[in-house]
Amino acid sequence: MYRPWGWYQRIDLGERFQVKRIMVTPGGRLSLQKHFHRAEHWVVVKGTAEVTLNEAVVLVHENEAIYLPIGSMHRLTNPGKIPLELIEVQVGSYTGEDDIIRVEDIYGR
Repeated sequence: MYRPWGWYQRIDLGERFQVKRIMVTPGGRLSLQKHFHRAEHWVVVKGTAEVTLNEAVVLVHENEAIYLPIGSMHRLTNPGKIPLELIEVQVGSYTGEDDIIRVEDIYGR
């Protein structure tokens, strides 16, 4: 699925989980968002991610991971000059695309 910030591909889907491969273009930024029914685990496989998690902003490098608890405010940004690739594992009672509250979005969604 193509998005203004890059694209994602669903790798697997189960009753209480979903796995995605996500690519964010250089300078791309996802919305500041939260989910009510799922937590997310992000593993960076290429590039560097700038992750906003509630009030903190951290850099997550290749072969590193970060956990985003249910209900946490979070955002993913690619501050680098190469595409950012990560694997996202969602776990929870519902992993549908409509379980998202966007608080801020530079693309007006």
